[in-house]
Amino acid sequence: MGVEGLNSDLDLNGDVSPRVMPVVGEWGPADVPSTRSKQRQWKLVIVAAVVALIVVTLFGYFAYLQLRGF
Repeated sequence: MGVEGLNSDLDLNGDVSPRVMPVVGEWGPADVPSTRSKQRQWKLVIVAAVVALIVVTLFGYFAYLQLRGF
């Protein structure tokens, strides 16, 4: 009576034989980093980018001073 396709069908196995259906959890993700480690990596990337920017700026300023003869 309802519209076909209006609601999503969560049966991802479809019409396959029960013999070839995976056990629930068999295809779960492996070695996925935790949220805490991802946050730590994100902060480390920001710090590394700021440090790299400071180093490049200081090198440019030093090169400028050398070219000016100071």
